[in-house]
Amino acid sequence: MEHVRYLVVGAGVSGLAFANFIDRGAGRCLVLERDQQVGGYCKTILQDGFVWDYSGHFFHFRHPDVERYLVERMPADEVVTVEKVSQILYKDRLVDFPFQKNIHQLPQEDFIDCLHELYFRPKLDGPPENFQQMLIARFGQGIADRFLIPYNEKLYACPMDELDAGAMGRFFPDADIEDIIRNFKRPDNNSYNATFTYPRHGAIEYIKALQKDLPEGTVCLGEGLVSVDMERKVAQTSVGRQIAFEYLISSAPFDALLKITGLPHEPLVFTSNKVAVFNLGFDAKGWSDPHWIYFPERKYRFYRVGFYDNIMGTDRMSLYVEIGMKTDETVDVEAELARTMDGLRAAGVVTDQNLVSWHHVVLDPAYVHITGPARQSFERLRQHLQARGIYPVGRYGGWTYCSIEDNILETRALAQMFNALHAPPTSP
Repeated sequence: MEHVRYLVVGAGVSGLAFANFIDRGAGRCLVLERDQQVGGYCKTILQDGFVWDYSGHFFHFRHPDVERYLVERMPADEVVTVEKVSQILYKDRLVDFPFQKNIHQLPQEDFIDCLHELYFRPKLDGPPENFQQMLIARFGQGIADRFLIPYNEKLYACPMDELDAGAMGRFFPDADIEDIIRNFKRPDNNSYNATFTYPRHGAIEYIKALQKDLPEGTVCLGEGLVSVDMERKVAQTSVGRQIAFEYLISSAPFDALLKITGLPHEPLVFTSNKVAVFNLGFDAKGWSDPHWIYFPERKYRFYRVGFYDNIMGTDRMSLYVEIGMKTDETVDVEAELARTMDGLRAAGVVTDQNLVSWHHVVLDPAYVHITGPARQSFERLRQHLQARGIYPVGRYGGWTYCSIEDNILETRALAQMFNALHAPPTSP
């Protein structure tokens, strides 16, 4: 039986970041990846001259040291910095994002209704009980009904009253009534991702940067985790290996980890959606300004469309299109592609361009449903796992909404904790 100090599950951002920052002299680190490629959802497709990711992965670094660590391990001039242009298509007109700060750009009747409902929004006696109640209490029924509720229901594929009020954390574009009215005359649409970076050859370049300095044999491709004996601290893999570990760091979805470890839990507590992504390449340019557009109206199947060509300055329209779905929905690829193309034509995104290349992928899970019961169960079960040396990390391991940078910061801190714990004693 093999023995390692650190057994890492998943060779995406979280798993590779941990392997980067752990002290290799203090014990062996082994990363299991069930796929035949590293990257998780940060894989990149190079096809017919187009560069696509599994979905739009754009990086918003708040910590210069994290960005510097990655860029130093990438080819020179690989990364471009972009000032975000994001908009919303509402009633056939483009409105600047965020919607709640730009209601003055709506048709007059909608603007008046949104402003009226904002001013006379309901006052709660206590904290909001769910995400929908928070939206209405903060922005009024008019803004909630026109964008915030329908858009997020398309994204999460569930009713908004099922999600926790703080489900999106710092990523929710907040604003108070003074911000909204001030924006009528002095536009200020800055948000956490007002400026973002993106590699010329796709998000996989960030993965390559994390993989670059790892010793050969650290990552085992095509080998997933099948079961874990928590008492013996022994993992069984999909290729029949048994590996004894001191610590297991898992970026696998938390509900999957619970099944693998056999830890009793309520399966219906941890729910999520899946997202079907179509990457589409055309023979000519389309809209020249936006980097991505939100689609709240139900007549469009998709909730967001991104323009790689506008981000990278290329001469052919290159899109990613995202469709939120329930986990039990069947994805009919040909039918969804036809419906997507019809929607893009109806929206005016596609006119006389010809589709010359396309790719699709289904992300499952895509967005976890953050609810009160899920938060409580996660915390209780996480403590139980950590007491046995098992640490769930990342967006799906941590059952949360976070950025790629957050994953790096989390696993770096965890590695630093272990480094300190196992550091050799200093001489007196």
